[in-house]
Amino acid sequence: MKNLIIGPWLRVLFRPWIEGSENIAKDGPAILVSNHVSFSDSFFLALVVPRHIPFLAKSEYFTGRGIKGWLIKSFFAGVGQVPIDRSGGRASEAALRTAQRILGKGELLGIYPEGTRSPNGTLFRGRTGVARMALESKVVIIPVAMINTFEIQPPGAIKPSLGRVGIRLGVPMDFAKYYGQEDDRFILRSVTDEVMYAVQTLSGQQYVDIYATKAKELISRGLPADISHVGSED
Repeated sequence: MKNLIIGPWLRVLFRPWIEGSENIAKDGPAILVSNHVSFSDSFFLALVVPRHIPFLAKSEYFTGRGIKGWLIKSFFAGVGQVPIDRSGGRASEAALRTAQRILGKGELLGIYPEGTRSPNGTLFRGRTGVARMALESKVVIIPVAMINTFEIQPPGAIKPSLGRVGIRLGVPMDFAKYYGQEDDRFILRSVTDEVMYAVQTLSGQQYVDIYATKAKELISRGLPADISHVGSED
């Protein structure tokens, strides 16, 4: 990302700041777990962190046809996005294997545990896949908060508006006490919730304990995106 022509322009126009850069070691694997409120999140995080950060991205970005499809595929590959199938089942296992391969090489890995961009700037429930990746790969998780990216480019906005962007990196979270228990769904939920709380503390966002996909569904029906309008979730 830093080698692309767009990098210097992002620095000039949005003046990104970073807190907690000392929490990322110079080498070795770790999972960066971030809130996801804007299309531009991955670009700014990659811009300010000195190490390369592959992100797991939906495979649809890489399967488009024609010139437009080729451009989109080239763009996301160029900024370090790694395609995964998010349809569940065997696809989830393939995503896990991809994560293990990246982490096994001593690299960083970026993940948005909400699974999709927040429709309204709220922080929503995290998917437990990130906990499984951390426990199986035996790596630390670094919580990340993107600041002001929702304000400059909320979902649906084609072009970002000017504004200063920030990134906060939390202290690495070590879950070694749970190694070997990655098949326990209660452990996975506990780890995920603890990480999401750390992200919320860094971001200052309101937290709603439903999945972002459910929140989008509620909003599309003209309902508030909160827990009072849904049944209990796993």
